[in-house]
Amino acid sequence: MERIGESYGIWINYHCKPLGDTDWNGSGMHANFSNTALRTAGNKDVYDKICQAFEPFVKEHIAVYGPDNHLRLTGKHETQSIDSFSYGVSDRGASIRIPIAAVQKGWKGWLEDRRPNSAADPYKVAARIIKTVKSAKV
Repeated sequence: MERIGESYGIWINYHCKPLGDTDWNGSGMHANFSNTALRTAGNKDVYDKICQAFEPFVKEHIAVYGPDNHLRLTGKHETQSIDSFSYGVSDRGASIRIPIAAVQKGWKGWLEDRRPNSAADPYKVAARIIKTVKSAKV
């Protein structure tokens, strides 16, 4: 994309909220993830345990979830505040959203971390999520 843009004199901006303090949520790179425990759980307790493992590590996650995320994660516009943590079923304002489809399948499926932004390094995001999920010991 950058090389094509260069040929036309256009530069790509990956900033998560390039328009500044405007009335919109910015650009997220939500991370959908699953593991065997989530895909086969069959009950809410497994989902709760994994989601709760994220709460003590808010700062560690935010540190790798992309620059200028404080402009996007304001607690408004379907985002949680950058320094808070929440999770919920089909909750687009939560840090971690439990998809309604996972519940409808009998608590079998995946989770969505809604905090990473469009400029985050997906490898760092995945590494941090994996480390946190492993700490849940399910």
